[in-house]
Amino acid sequence: MFSHVTIGSSDPDKAAAFYDAVLATLGIAPFFRAPGLASYGTATGPKVFILKPFNGEAHVPGNGGHVAFLAPNRAAVDAFHAKALELGGSDEGAPGLRPHYHPNYYGAYVRDPEGNKLQAVCHSKNG
Repeated sequence: MFSHVTIGSSDPDKAAAFYDAVLATLGIAPFFRAPGLASYGTATGPKVFILKPFNGEAHVPGNGGHVAFLAPNRAAVDAFHAKALELGGSDEGAPGLRPHYHPNYYGAYVRDPEGNKLQAVCHSKNG
């Protein structure tokens, strides 16, 4: 569906500590690092990049968009949410079923410490 998603950060090296721990709850590992760049995923699959805006302007979180990560099960959604809050993120929607999307939609929403909105979601009935 997509190649990669970029999430802006004013300090990608600092943000990497947050993303390393939070994405680990979903089984998503770091892909590669360079100064000012953190990435997650695999060489042949979808990736997420954390970096400063290319235009040199200050990072500002988007309004109306978020990145949703697939969780292997509902427990991983819970762990994602808890870890994000533990590491300075803020709650944007506690873990739970959201049947208005579909009967098995189990998700949680957070903002990272810089205000980027993130989600973990499990679509499985027996997640």
